[in-house]
Amino acid sequence: MAKPTARRAKSADRKSQKALPVADAMPRLVDVDKIFGKKTIPEIKNGLAKAGIENVKVGVFDIDGILRGKYLSAEKFTSALDNGFGFCDVVLGWDSNDQLYDKTRFTGWHTAYPDALVRLIPESARAIPFEDNTPFFLGEFVDKAEEICPRATLRRVLEKADDMGFKAYAACEFEFFVFDETPESVRAKNYQDIKSITPGYFGYSALRNSVHAEFYHELLNLCRDMRFPIEGLHTETGPGVLEAALQYDEALESADRAALFKTFCKIAAQRRGWMATFMAKWSNKWPGCGGHLHMSLRDKKTGKPVFHNARNPYNMSDTMRWFIGGQQALMPELLAMAACTVNSYRRLIPGYWAPTSATWAVENRTTALRVIPGSEKSQRVEYRIAAADINPYIALAASIGSGLWGIEHKIEPTKNIIGNAYTQTFPEKFGLPQTLTEAAGRLRVSKAAHELFGEKFVDHYATTREWEEREFRKAVTDWELARYFEAI
Repeated sequence: MAKPTARRAKSADRKSQKALPVADAMPRLVDVDKIFGKKTIPEIKNGLAKAGIENVKVGVFDIDGILRGKYLSAEKFTSALDNGFGFCDVVLGWDSNDQLYDKTRFTGWHTAYPDALVRLIPESARAIPFEDNTPFFLGEFVDKAEEICPRATLRRVLEKADDMGFKAYAACEFEFFVFDETPESVRAKNYQDIKSITPGYFGYSALRNSVHAEFYHELLNLCRDMRFPIEGLHTETGPGVLEAALQYDEALESADRAALFKTFCKIAAQRRGWMATFMAKWSNKWPGCGGHLHMSLRDKKTGKPVFHNARNPYNMSDTMRWFIGGQQALMPELLAMAACTVNSYRRLIPGYWAPTSATWAVENRTTALRVIPGSEKSQRVEYRIAAADINPYIALAASIGSGLWGIEHKIEPTKNIIGNAYTQTFPEKFGLPQTLTEAAGRLRVSKAAHELFGEKFVDHYATTREWEEREFRKAVTDWELARYFEAI
């Protein structure tokens, strides 16, 4: 594959270098369409041979949305296109810290961690600009592992939509903090007194994004070239915090884009000697990070949007109303799929732009579901309960799946909330779990969850979330030391 011609930094220590000029910060990508054509298996094989490509990078996303990958020789990759390849199933059996789950049925010491079969996804072809345009392909677990694979779980939900006559579209937007730190420095500091790239509150700042224009353009170019383009990028309110809104597409492609964006955003920051975090709440002094999901449905035969009806209040069709009704009704049961870490629940407190009950309203950012009225094309619902720490596949499976369930059962939502939802009270059934363990327990016994995602996924995922909170409970926090060390 053609080599980039732009200048490169030679040292791994980017802090010791001047920033690259904007035009040279990221080489323009060779168009993979020209090499792999329509991205069919025969065209990919032909493109590999003609371009003389020797190695390909492949990756799969685990339960926590972390990209696990490897390099394959062109010969091995070509074989894997036809037959799949083995990936140790431990990647579905450990947490984000590579610690082994202790109670999962699918894999563990009792199964001896065999390989699980992964199929490569030809249409996911991309190239990585800063790796001499090395080709990159996503994979998806199949056979027994398919039942708990995050990407396959979303795909099954979208197959349900197809059976109902719909095609789902989605877009993700993420808030994330960027720090003038490295993986080594934050550990040396024990994650205390870490330095953001900019100080103070300064939302939508043209000053901040001009001072750091090199990074903004590098990120914009990278996302464009790797086919997860950014529709809008700006500073949020807080030190070093940005918000990126990704362009919408069909829901499975949007999930791929969102998961890849989180990974490569962190890579882009670290290559500059910085770090980006997508934690839901990294500090109690600053607002949390949302990972909001926008979605709509179209008729699969005509391509016409089905959420819009100009004759109804707020242009909401019956289909959209039932979709929201299902999302609202199931949110307390499915919350673990959208608030997936212990840290997620640090964000769900009043007054910090995060919802605290399963509520909906029109153009209201204090509720969990925000209806955005507009034209036939732009009418959509925003699922605001999710934070930036989501696994996009699992969160979209929950948000779209619950909406489809609402359409199927014609679930009516409550009345549209007017004003500040934080100051209002709601029926107990719309209250949300307060901890990850509670949320996992609600998911485990949810009949709708078993129907939508399958018994094996629900059991495995709930078990992993229960493990996550048990691991947290082993920790002694700074808050406990300051509160109890002397006084108790």
